[in-house]
Parts: sequence; structure tokens; C-alpha cells
Amino acid sequence: CHPVPKPESRMEICDLSPCPPRWKVTPAGPCSSSCGLGLAVQLVTCVQIHQGKEMLLEERLCPVAEKPLTSVPCVIRMCSYEWSFSEWTECSTSCGNGIQTRQDFCLNLLTRRQVNPVFCRHFPKAIVVRGCSAGPCPEQAMGTEFRGAGLQTVTPALLTTATTAKEARNKDLDLPPSAVPVVPEEQAETSGGVCGKLFLNATGVINMTDVESSDCTVAIGRPLGEEITLHVLESSLNCSAGEVVLFSGRMVWQTGCRNLPLSLINSRTNTLIVKQRVLLPGNGVILQYNSRTATKKYYQDCDKQLFGPQGEIVNPVQLPDQRQEVVCRTFINVAPRHRIAIRALNIDLGNESNQTHFNYILVRDVSTMKTVVFHGKQQFFWQSTGSQAEIEFHE
Repeated sequence: CHPVPKPESRMEICDLSPCPPRWKVTPAGPCSSSCGLGLAVQLVTCVQIHQGKEMLLEERLCPVAEKPLTSVPCVIRMCSYEWSFSEWTECSTSCGNGIQTRQDFCLNLLTRRQVNPVFCRHFPKAIVVRGCSAGPCPEQAMGTEFRGAGLQTVTPALLTTATTAKEARNKDLDLPPSAVPVVPEEQAETSGGVCGKLFLNATGVINMTDVESSDCTVAIGRPLGEEITLHVLESSLNCSAGEVVLFSGRMVWQTGCRNLPLSLINSRTNTLIVKQRVLLPGNGVILQYNSRTATKKYYQDCDKQLFGPQGEIVNPVQLPDQRQEVVCRTFINVAPRHRIAIRALNIDLGNESNQTHFNYILVRDVSTMKTVVFHGKQQFFWQSTGSQAEIEFHE
């Protein structure tokens, strides 16, 4: 072709229509914890490719139901350090109400020696100051009885960890009014209908349409060893308006709006929470759920499940053939409209050889994934921010 003149190279635009808007995820930060479970923040933006260039758009132009999470769980490595504490001091007063304090220090789990606190700076730390009561002062001996006036909105679960020869149990308590917060009895029907309720039947239909609240949450609970399957029978959600439904549990996290009647949700555990957000009156979903024997075991034999509204928890006893490294847990789930209060009535770390002894108790607030550790033999009181809690007994 050398004798022939070569034409000039040129480019022609073949399609002028822009690509549809989409979500773009960019890692924006490291894991929040140097060891153990933490959160990694990621930047989520709405972008569009136009004529080969990426343009930043307003978030409302991208599908809300498909927006990725802005923070995701992360684990760099298992922790080698943890906070430890001295014994509580005596009550600061000889009568009436006072305070107790204790010293905290960072402990190397391998050497069991104290190290610089900087190694524990990312770990949750239990309280170092708490209230105490040394009994009524003489002039207050005839005072009114405390009935938990500030805790009426809390649904209590009471924790007793005692090394007795009895088998681990969950039972209702017959306590005097001064022993637990006063809780109004749950009404058969509320202004929100199904919203805020806990469903414990093996199967059922939940109608979340025509609810008064734009945000509606329901929970489903079954005994350990079962799992929950859920079908969306009907959906009138307006996806373009940002209406969405979320299915969450210990092993599932799924959001959706489009094609919901074709969806099958499997919790893979014995609990499931459904959160619905609607903007237009009358919209919502109708759900049908069933329970069945779990296809895969997700719990330890010494684990226990509580659904409330109140009860007693005795530390689980490991079976003789169980591995020593097994951590026994107690799961507490209440209706989404309620919160959980855990009060340690008695802690006795005895030396009987036929029992499992626990060096510390770990309480986790599932909604925030924040963990508090309680050491020693002193009683404690803990409250949740959500309707789910987990207790671990560590040896």
C-alpha cells in the first residue's frame, strides 16, 4: 500500500446516550479495630459514564434499594490483649447511695502481664465507676420503696450466674416489685398494628400494609435448632420513591424492593427481623413465614435462647464430652418496641469440680455490636439500645 495515499485516522461517536446511573464503592478507611471485629468505612457515590467520562450525580438518581453499605465488618487478626480490672472498692458511704471505683489495666493474654494501655485503646472497656447502696440511713429507714420508676420502658431479663448443681434453666421469676423494673403489660393490639411485635408461632402471615408509621419493624423467633423461611406474598412498595424492606439476622442481611414476590428469604438461624420503610400511605408488604429444622447447626449444645419478657439465666453447664474452648452463649430477643435490662443477682465462682467456672461475662448489644465485659463477683446492671442481646460465659 505504500504507493497509495493513506487516509487520516478518525473516530466516530457510535452512541450518544449516557449509561444509566450506578453506585460506585471506594475504600475510604482502614478497619476500626487492630484486632477482633471492627468496621471499615467505604465511600459510596452515585456516578454516571457520559462520553467516556465519569460524572458525579446526586444520590437520589441511583436506585436506593441497591445502595451498598457505607461500613462493612472487618477482622485483621484475633486480639492478643484485653482490658482487665481490679476489684471494686468499698462503697464510698456508710449508708445511703454512694459510688464504687476500680482500676483498669491492659493485659497481654499470652503472658498474663500488664502492658502499656495503648495496646488496648481500640477495645471496648467496661465501666470503672458505678453506683452502690450501703442501706438506708437512719432518717431514711421509713422512706418509700424503690420501684424502678425510671425504667418503665425496659423489658427486663435477669441474669444469675451461679455454680450450683442444678441444670441450666430459663424460667419465669416470682420477684417482689422492688426487684425488677415495672413494665406495662403488652397490649393485644397497638396503634401501629403489627409494628414492633415479636412473632413466636411456627408459621404465620404478617400484613405490613396500611401501617401508620413510615418505619415498621417486626421480629420472628423460634427455638434453637430451627430456621425461618419467608415468602413475600404481596408488595406495593414504590421503589422509585425510595421505599424498601430489610431482612436481617445473625447470618443474613438483605434489602430489596423490586421483584419481592419472587423472593425466598432463609434466615439460616432461629431469628429474623424485618424492617420496612414506606413513604406513601397504604404501601407495604405481606409476608408468610414458616419454620423448619435447620439444615446446618449454628449453635453450641450449651447455648440457650430467651424471648422474654422476663426470666432467670443460670450459667450454661458444659457437657463432659465438650471441648474446653467452647463458649456458652445465651441469646435474648424481645419485641422490637422493647429494650432489654440484665441484672446480675448473684455471681458465685465456686470450686466444685462438676461445674464450669467463668472468669468473665461478655454482654453484646447486637444492634450496635458494642460489647461490655464484666469481671469479678460483683453484681451489675446492663441495658440494651435495641431488642437483641447476647451473653457469653468465658472460662
